[in-house]
Amino acid sequence: MELSGGHWPVAVVGGGQAGLSMSRCLGRRGIDHVVLERAEVAHSWKTSRWDTFCLVTPNWQCQLPDFPYAGDDPHGFMVRDQIVEYLEAYRAFVDPPVVEGVEVTRVTRDERGTYRLATSAGELTADQVVVATGGYHTPITPPLSQALPETITQVQSQDYRSGAQLPPGEVLVVGSGQSGAQIAEDLHLEGRRVHLVVGDAPRVARFYRGRDVTDWLAEMGYYDMPVTEHPRREAVRAQANHYVTGRDGGRDIDLRAHARDGMALYGLLTDHRDGVLHFKPDLTERLDHADEVSESIKDTIDAYIARHGVDAPVEERYSPVWRPDGETLELDLADTGITSVVWCIGFRQDFRWIDVPVFTGRGAPAHSRGVTSSPGLYFLGLPWLWTWGSGRFSGVGRDAEYLAERIRSQRGLTGTGPRGDVCNVLALGS
Repeated sequence: MELSGGHWPVAVVGGGQAGLSMSRCLGRRGIDHVVLERAEVAHSWKTSRWDTFCLVTPNWQCQLPDFPYAGDDPHGFMVRDQIVEYLEAYRAFVDPPVVEGVEVTRVTRDERGTYRLATSAGELTADQVVVATGGYHTPITPPLSQALPETITQVQSQDYRSGAQLPPGEVLVVGSGQSGAQIAEDLHLEGRRVHLVVGDAPRVARFYRGRDVTDWLAEMGYYDMPVTEHPRREAVRAQANHYVTGRDGGRDIDLRAHARDGMALYGLLTDHRDGVLHFKPDLTERLDHADEVSESIKDTIDAYIARHGVDAPVEERYSPVWRPDGETLELDLADTGITSVVWCIGFRQDFRWIDVPVFTGRGAPAHSRGVTSSPGLYFLGLPWLWTWGSGRFSGVGRDAEYLAERIRSQRGLTGTGPRGDVCNVLALGS
């Protein structure tokens, strides 16, 4: 298909689960479209997840538009290859007109209100644009990483596959969000000596009072709560995800238990000088905070059970199995067997290729349920775009439905694209 010089009434930027969801919702409304993907559909799931990766939410929460999970293990957790199969099956179901290997490099809006998209396949124009590239773009690496000895191998969480790719020796994992906690556990279970720098992410129990905590929260309506009603409002968008795992049927990740069994835990990493790592004396505080959050969620569940008279077994509360006996504030790398570092301290959003004034001072999109102040420019697939599930399989479809209705209601969707279609949508690489 010839793209250069073409015009489409709508351009959807992003060919992952958000872009495919948008494609389904627009196609169902009779809005014809083309999907362009920077790499390939499900690319990040295929190339940026470790070998034992699995969902932390149960399979029943996979609710892409018109394509809910239909397997025989709704309360299980799909592993990486199964997730890829689910997305590829969804692609076959949607049957979007996908063109892979095309990247958008710049989006502008001219004086007539038309959006101009510079791509690796030439320049395109569109009346409306949906950006569906997600919210995790550039991995964060602190400046102190540059001063580490050249003998130490450094990898980002998105590049980690297993301990086999790392040199023999001990491993320093920096960050204990979902990725960091799971990667540290993965290495620990492989028998590696792991040093974990604990971050500020809270934890959550996998099961409580006879059910997966996710099931309780769904019944309580938490996943339907819009960001406008959340106690933290928009600040929740920057909140670290609670760490837990779906591995081996699902369980808690208890860093205290790992420490009891040989994993070394540290507070915030603050500096590296002359081969020595320096840490803040806040490990106890961080572990206590993570436990407090987990227990507060149980409090909420207890209150719900009591209020509605739900028949649920009583469960004994968590009791810490390990506490720091003093805190390590300095670690001389020469005195350890650390040969590699895995950085797991998050990602930055990178929308510099969108040259339209719809961003906050920090570079985040300013929007209301994905709708920006620039007429016809939308975002989809961001964390807490509207609900907790907006950036996940569970809620992205609801957001796509909302935007599809918004798009359909706009005037001007009467042009024709290169194929002579009434309405076309361009979905472009994630």
